[in-house]
Amino acid sequence: MNFDRVSEKLNILADAAKYDVSCSSSGGNRKNNNKGLGDSKASGICHTYTEDGRCVSLLKILLTNHCIYDCAFCVSRKSNDVQRAAFTVEEVVDLTINFYRRNYIEGLFLSSGIFKNADFTMERLVRIAKKLRLEHRFNGYIHLKSIPGASEELLTEAGLYADRLSINLEMPTEEGLKLVAPDKSHVDVQKPLGFVNNKIIQLKDEKKLIKSVPKFAPAGQSTQMVIGATPENDFQIMSIANQYYNDYNLKRVYYSGFIPINHNDTLLPSIGSQPPLLRENRLYQTDWLMRFYQFDVHEILNETNPHLDTDIDPKLSYALRNLHLFPVDINTADYHMILRIPGVGVRSAKKIIAARKFRKIRTYQLKSFGIAYNRARYFMRCEDDQYQRFELLPTQIKNKILSNSQSKYLKNDPNQLVLFG
Repeated sequence: MNFDRVSEKLNILADAAKYDVSCSSSGGNRKNNNKGLGDSKASGICHTYTEDGRCVSLLKILLTNHCIYDCAFCVSRKSNDVQRAAFTVEEVVDLTINFYRRNYIEGLFLSSGIFKNADFTMERLVRIAKKLRLEHRFNGYIHLKSIPGASEELLTEAGLYADRLSINLEMPTEEGLKLVAPDKSHVDVQKPLGFVNNKIIQLKDEKKLIKSVPKFAPAGQSTQMVIGATPENDFQIMSIANQYYNDYNLKRVYYSGFIPINHNDTLLPSIGSQPPLLRENRLYQTDWLMRFYQFDVHEILNETNPHLDTDIDPKLSYALRNLHLFPVDINTADYHMILRIPGVGVRSAKKIIAARKFRKIRTYQLKSFGIAYNRARYFMRCEDDQYQRFELLPTQIKNKILSNSQSKYLKNDPNQLVLFG
């Protein structure tokens, strides 16, 4: 191996991979039971957090940044004047094993530009995962990008060796995608997502009858949308995310704020524009409410209210728009309503449900439950709470809460959120 050349490739292809944020490892449970290398149970890649709260490391690279497509938003676009490189299958395998043995990483996140065609690229991604699993008995976490248009045979093989498969939706809507990548279509993303989802369901059903059914993408599937490059509003974005969660049982949808990279494209925000970090954060908060707090997307956003508030989080915004539902009596309300109180998280709600079985909950107990009381007190009632919330207007409650809170996001230029009029 030419170490200088491999090091040069690594610098190029690791830098090109940094724009892909869909690298969480939650859900991987591949155990080391064959005296091989690594163990993906509760561990993963990409300096992300696992289900047990640990921060873990990664080898996050592209197989190549050569690409046959000319997507306006992508740093690896065909017409972009950047340094190009491509790993061989053996180089990626050797890097992964050597980095793992040196305790640099706990897994591999592997994506690629598309060179020649989808099957040509996907076949090489699969060969890397297969070599790691079978020849090196590597049991660490592997996340592969599915290539739109790849054959079902290659997708099946990928699912047998990877812990997670993902495929990028790119832009939230088909119309937005056609603006910046006219050669691509959401249908090419939906087909592999549907095939892999059906395969996961099929093998889970078979496992009920046959013990030796192999694992197939045990950490599921995810996708990613670029935010701020095309003019979709927040309601459109979260409606699409909700649809994909429901239709394809996705583990995660990732939202990546667009970073301008091209001086010459008038379709996109210009270089120097701030990435929409606050908007990205609000979208993740909304996603969390949908997945863990039993919110429907239409409770948070709708056609008459299509944009998320920038100065307050979506849960507080929902509560202020629906004051007729509050205050919630935490000693009598069901779990569903307790979750809707701003400042009350999932764990705190469960603690409330458990504690009130023994006695009425009083104010002094709430902080020990992890509740943000200065926020929650306007929307709940407990046994000794004399606070009269209903005398305050929504704007008054909002101002009182904001006066006692700080946000690192609001220090950024607010114009980052209005790239489109």
